[in-house]
Amino acid sequence: MRFALVVSFSVFAAAAPLRFEVKLDPSVAPHGSSGRLLVFLADAKTPREVLSGGFVPGETWIAAKEVEFFASGSTIVFDADVTAYPKPFSQAAPGDYEFMALLDPDHSYARSAQDGGDLYSAVVTVRGINPADTAPVKLLINKLTPMRPKPVDTENVKLVEFVSPMLSKFWGRPITMRAGVVLPPDYATSSKKYPTVYNVHGFGGDHTGAWRSGPAISKAITDGRRFPMVHVFLDASFTTGHHVFADSVNNGPWGRALTEELIPHLEKQFRLISKTPARFLTGHSSGGWSTMWLEVNYPDVFGGTWSTSPDPVDLHSFTGIDVTPGSTQNAYRNKAGGPLNLVRMNGKEIASFEQFARAEEVQGEFGGQIASFEWVWSPKGPGGRPMKMFNRETGEQDPFVEKAWEKYDIRKIVETNWATLGPKLLGKVHLVVGSEDTFHLEEAAIMFCGFLKSKGREDACEVVPGRDHMNLYQKYKTYPDGLEIRIDQEMRASFERSQKR
Repeated sequence: MRFALVVSFSVFAAAAPLRFEVKLDPSVAPHGSSGRLLVFLADAKTPREVLSGGFVPGETWIAAKEVEFFASGSTIVFDADVTAYPKPFSQAAPGDYEFMALLDPDHSYARSAQDGGDLYSAVVTVRGINPADTAPVKLLINKLTPMRPKPVDTENVKLVEFVSPMLSKFWGRPITMRAGVVLPPDYATSSKKYPTVYNVHGFGGDHTGAWRSGPAISKAITDGRRFPMVHVFLDASFTTGHHVFADSVNNGPWGRALTEELIPHLEKQFRLISKTPARFLTGHSSGGWSTMWLEVNYPDVFGGTWSTSPDPVDLHSFTGIDVTPGSTQNAYRNKAGGPLNLVRMNGKEIASFEQFARAEEVQGEFGGQIASFEWVWSPKGPGGRPMKMFNRETGEQDPFVEKAWEKYDIRKIVETNWATLGPKLLGKVHLVVGSEDTFHLEEAAIMFCGFLKSKGREDACEVVPGRDHMNLYQKYKTYPDGLEIRIDQEMRASFERSQKR
């Protein structure tokens, strides 16, 4: 049953634009707290237990404020007109609204929304409110989001935590790399070594996918539908977003740490075949970019990548924006001057790049999807944080940052180094994307695949008609048992060919 505070305001009862009086209850923070304070506004048509930013920017309004210290039992007067999206709260039309406050101590909201350790209030419903002229709304933060329990080893799924010397030196503190390792059903009863699949999740995910997917993988191996391999689910989540296992002046040497530290550590701990043809990569979305990046940059380490719906692999189309050196394209406007759309569903454009960029800036100063690219690809700025590719107010690109991003343009790397890299990538690159990708990622993929085709690599890519970012893995005529099974079969064929050489 849902209990919510419902308040009715008379249109004659107020004297100022909407403000909030947010109190921190000692029961959830006896010693006080700090972080990013968020307040949400949503219409009261559908009662909700909690409010969140949601997938489509602007469906729920958000305001934010950095709080250096929130004393236990104290009250902060929160002005929801200063930093807000889509508009200052006082500009909302008169009506019935729900409100909720959330304190994000670790600044992870832009990356993972409400998660363990966040402090929040009950949803308060206020009827008959005129946000332009009303009394303050009181919100009591008295709830604590429980921490997600640490994964526990099972018979076939094991947690690996490894303190990286390279990353720890870069950050000046211990940095732990994590992985979930799914062992084949016969691992405990055999002495043989296995090929390995390194799986990289998309934005917002982590290594705990091993515990969700592990039982199905084990059953499929037992049933003979999948090849007996060790599946390593890597963790690419980081405070700054998704580090994509690329070396970065801002995030540190994640690619080197993986290939020179973590993988050797795993190959000592488990019975993994420590040879190039036995190490495979796969991942979707940001994981798709990560795995393509790793194969292209470490072709002597990995025996092939199966990358699906990757983030932009040709920076002539960064979700529709040309961000290559010399481009003057605005990040917010198309050539006709209209909004440059980012998200489409069922053939309909539903949100622009500008909407996502502006909403992300309110949700958190770092950790969001767009800022995540800057933490990996951009130079370090004067204040120590990465330089922004584009002005968040105007959409104007920074030519200096464009040049810096070029070193992460996968198509550019492959094309420039084709004489030496092409032979090493022969038969190793596999890219699958939907023709109607939700985030327009097929545009960059098609450009990259066009280059590969020009070099006689027609079989490296597949663009699946009518599929988008979310339904790509569902059964299709070229993978009647699902894309995951086809990838497994192709990895098996690759490994078995290598054994005959």
